[in-house]
Amino acid sequence: MPSAFSLFPARPLTAITSISHFPENPRTLILQQCKTTKDVRQIHSHLIKTRLILNPAVAKNLLECTAILLPSTMDYALSIFGEMVQPNPSAFNVMIRGFTYRQSPLEAILLFKKMLESSVEPDEFTFPCTLKACSRLGALREAEQVHALAVKCGFGSNGFVQNTLIHAYAKCGRVEVARRLFEGMLERDVVAWNSMFAGYTKSECWEEVVKLFCRMRESGVGFDEVTMISVLMACGRLADLEMGKWISEHIEAHGLKKNLALVTSLIDMYAKCGEVDTARRLFDQMDIRDVVAWSAMISGYSQANRCREALDLFHEMQKANVEPNEVTMVSVLYACAVLGALETGKWAHSYIKKKKMKVTVNLGTALIDFYAKCGSVDNSIDVFHKMTSKNVYTWTALIQSLASSGQGKRALDFFYRMQEKNIVPNDVTFIAALAACSHSGLVDEGQRLFVSMSKDFGIDPGIEHYGCMVDVLGRMGSIEEAYTFVKNMPIQPNTIIWRTLLASCKVHKNVEIGEESFRQITRLEPAHSGDYILLSNIYASVGRCEDALRVRCQMREKRIKKTPGCSLIGLDGVVYEFFSEDSRHAHFKETYRALEEVIEEIKSAGYVPNPSDARLDAEQGDKEASVSHHSEKLAIAFGLIRTPPGTTIRISKNLRMCSDCHNATKLISKAYDREIIVRDWNRFHHFKEGSCSCNDYW
Repeated sequence: MPSAFSLFPARPLTAITSISHFPENPRTLILQQCKTTKDVRQIHSHLIKTRLILNPAVAKNLLECTAILLPSTMDYALSIFGEMVQPNPSAFNVMIRGFTYRQSPLEAILLFKKMLESSVEPDEFTFPCTLKACSRLGALREAEQVHALAVKCGFGSNGFVQNTLIHAYAKCGRVEVARRLFEGMLERDVVAWNSMFAGYTKSECWEEVVKLFCRMRESGVGFDEVTMISVLMACGRLADLEMGKWISEHIEAHGLKKNLALVTSLIDMYAKCGEVDTARRLFDQMDIRDVVAWSAMISGYSQANRCREALDLFHEMQKANVEPNEVTMVSVLYACAVLGALETGKWAHSYIKKKKMKVTVNLGTALIDFYAKCGSVDNSIDVFHKMTSKNVYTWTALIQSLASSGQGKRALDFFYRMQEKNIVPNDVTFIAALAACSHSGLVDEGQRLFVSMSKDFGIDPGIEHYGCMVDVLGRMGSIEEAYTFVKNMPIQPNTIIWRTLLASCKVHKNVEIGEESFRQITRLEPAHSGDYILLSNIYASVGRCEDALRVRCQMREKRIKKTPGCSLIGLDGVVYEFFSEDSRHAHFKETYRALEEVIEEIKSAGYVPNPSDARLDAEQGDKEASVSHHSEKLAIAFGLIRTPPGTTIRISKNLRMCSDCHNATKLISKAYDREIIVRDWNRFHHFKEGSCSCNDYW
């Protein structure tokens, strides 16, 4: 390597470093007055010329300035370090810190190894520096080796070393080891407590965070902003509003609301605890809002299913010229998925491409889920194939996408392909795979999968898996077998299980088991409108009209109202909402006029309204009008008049699609030569040329 003298010849000092007498201890000059690399070069030249560079303390100051304080000077620091004949522990410490600080933790660990090989004795500051690098890498084995050496060198009980050991073990996923070290400390400062909080947060041990904070308060240890951010995160995940409010009051009382990170954590906590309006008030009071604050509020609206407000706030964020990040876009895509807002979500996808945002596992999975919930399965598959990294949630999202669109065999193909890639399915993956069997009538395959999950993967079936199997059997008409399956369940069947069986009884006209299912539902909780309607329809389907009327009278007597049907359609970036028999809609007149024309058109093709799907309290003469004005029919009619011929119409509905609307939509798709995609609460229906992807099996 060329000598430092040839690299940095002495030059006159500028105004910054020109002083009448160069100080014998230039620490202040180097660490405080050097602002640029040019300043460092000039002082370095003078140190070489005066041989002060041979002073280890002075050399350390210069290293500290170049390795840590000034930007983009690590190569310069390395050149200085390389010229040192016998670097002492302090010099190694500065370089290890520099590499860690500049996001090069591997180089930091390698330098520590070189230090040991050079027989340079580590000191009490070396171990914390190196352990921080291990934390950054998640290098557990190396952290254990550093720990053993620290004990051997007599620094095992050093408070600074213990704090970084706790942090390292926690960050490497060994939170139980971190806790043992924590409990073994004679004195614990706030840094030790915060290291434990950080470890529990990383491991998502939210209850432990709150318990530890309570103990911290009882111990009389003062906490800081870092502590409160960890605890607020835990409060949000646990919906512990009481503790969250206590911290909020503490922040208010101590004048800490100027702390941006702290207020952002409060917003996130309130939103996750369902107090979205409180979160918004805090957000509006902020003088400065960074991308994290915007993302927290948008995420809060999305998680509360106030998805329109989430998208409205996203538009405000753009007007404020704040660049969204991955977290923002995941929340936006989720909101678009819930609303079925395909065009808005496509715009978000284009924005991700335009800004060259890295499609991480989380972002890619959100894109797959968004396209899936908008019925655009091909786009889901396209995103999936372009992702460079996928985890079990990514595969599960795609399997669920195919399952809900009636492509059961294709969903199972991906399920088995996933295992060939050594991705182990989890309990949610099995729910998606069983749903694929349910929606496609694959009874034998469903039964094999149900046995396999516990036998081959050690996953105990949960209530959702049992529900899927009841659905698999019931949809195929094996009502007796489904009923026996429910009776033999090792866990108590809930209302969802019995409702699933009741729905199958309605399709296959099984009165006896339908009545038993209804009795079990009412035993567990008050029955809702859908239960009464299903039982009434079972009676009506077998000609027991008096029983059907009796059930509907019971509904009136108990003042049980049917949940109003609501359908959404997104056009040109705007989401329009329609309710059944809605006469207050802004586009009421044109929509009803269009719907009348549609009904006349499909009547000529054989459509006959089904009065059993009409509103319960509708008079006999009004039943046809009632069933004709269901929310999805209104949304479809609006879509027909607001989009060019041939455009696919996409609808999202809050309830299960009734048989009348299903039959009508098949005829509309043929009469108007349109593909119509309806997402109800259970699955997708792709209508085209007079038929549906569900094969009338939903």
